[in-house]
Amino acid sequence: MIFFKKFFSDYNKAGGVKELLFIALPMIISTACDGVMTFTDRLFLARVGSEQMNAAMGGGVTLQMLMFFFVGLTGYTTALVAQYFGANQKHNTTVAAFQGIIITVLAWPIIVLLKPLAIEYFHFMNIPESQIGYQIDYLNILAWGSIFGMMRYTLGCYFTGIGKTKIVMLATILAMLVNVVLDYVLIFGKFGFEPMGVKGAALATILGGFSAMVVLIIAYLKHNNRAEFGVMHSFKLNWSIMKKLLYYGYPAGLEMFLNFFAFATMISLFHSQGDHVATASTIMFNWDLVSFIPLLGIEIAVTSLVGRYMGAGRPQVAHRSALSGIKTGVFYSVVILILFVFVPEWLVRVFHPQVPSMVFEQAVPIAVSMIQIAALYVLAEAVMVALVGALRGAGDTHFTMIASVTAHWLFVPTLYLTLKVFKLSVPISWLIMVIFFLLFCGVLILRFRSEKWKKIKVIHT
Repeated sequence: MIFFKKFFSDYNKAGGVKELLFIALPMIISTACDGVMTFTDRLFLARVGSEQMNAAMGGGVTLQMLMFFFVGLTGYTTALVAQYFGANQKHNTTVAAFQGIIITVLAWPIIVLLKPLAIEYFHFMNIPESQIGYQIDYLNILAWGSIFGMMRYTLGCYFTGIGKTKIVMLATILAMLVNVVLDYVLIFGKFGFEPMGVKGAALATILGGFSAMVVLIIAYLKHNNRAEFGVMHSFKLNWSIMKKLLYYGYPAGLEMFLNFFAFATMISLFHSQGDHVATASTIMFNWDLVSFIPLLGIEIAVTSLVGRYMGAGRPQVAHRSALSGIKTGVFYSVVILILFVFVPEWLVRVFHPQVPSMVFEQAVPIAVSMIQIAALYVLAEAVMVALVGALRGAGDTHFTMIASVTAHWLFVPTLYLTLKVFKLSVPISWLIMVIFFLLFCGVLILRFRSEKWKKIKVIHT
């Protein structure tokens, strides 16, 4: 009862739940649409065969590992744009956005050149023979089209920073619709197309990202945006702002790269245990993704609000924004908790193949156990995303990088020891990982309560 009174007492205040939801709801819908795209890829591929579904998980995570240094780096434009916007330096918001665009364009050939290294990594991790060919095909196609997804993300950061999240939502909804329709057509071979399986899923993802990018470019170049934010004068390298983006953004980029490298390694460790474990872990991580991605909308909104109020010299309102993010996330996570605890087998059997499979049936009890264990941390995830969003928005990116990377790279040797050395069961190994995650959330809480982040100055007003 006290929680509800506190929730509604701050509802209408600056940095309260109402203001957070104004920014967060379009971003929650946007990130949920991203989750639907990924989920649909794997759900449709599960009908074709578990090995193609597993390949989409392994290949997709590996591509994210290659992209995410640059995604994290350019992602700091959200906080930087928000701080300039809060300080009423509107002309600098588009200059900051263009520095992110420069980085995105330079990143694409690097990602393409890293493909052979990623393929060698698949062989090193002993990915099952039934899966590895599909995984290489999926990665190859996605890497060539990665420029569209990265550019879409960079432009979205600009609009989020100035609080115009509805256009990001509309672009992502279009991407989802394009992706889901083309998934159906290309994976299964409808309307005269040959069935393409995992290759069709990759092409659908690229074309969905392209459509969203076009919408955001049109919005960015509209007359109103050009006039208010000086877009046409922003197309230049500004070394002063670029240095801010590199200094405050590289920790987030390095964090995302190292974390996804760790995550990709953990996925590969599970997949190396055999087809049935690969299937079980893929199903569990699919549902984990669906539960987690909407929370990223809250994290982005908190980053934007905290950045705005820190730029305006109002750290206490920035503090309230973070607490509003926690409250909102907890309400959402309670629903996920109920599903994970009470209907895990139904969630697993959603991914049944069209043809009865012994591998799938062996995977079901493992996946059910893993989903029930995942219920232990869904509330902690809501707290984590709000705190990470607040710390990043304030510029405390170096601490979040060190803490997050340390945690993820403790996960990897722990999982290796439990699975490969001590030969523990997959559910027990997963339980140990979850306990480590809860300890990491405790570290973030202590950092936030120390209030050191309130003393950081990113821009001069």
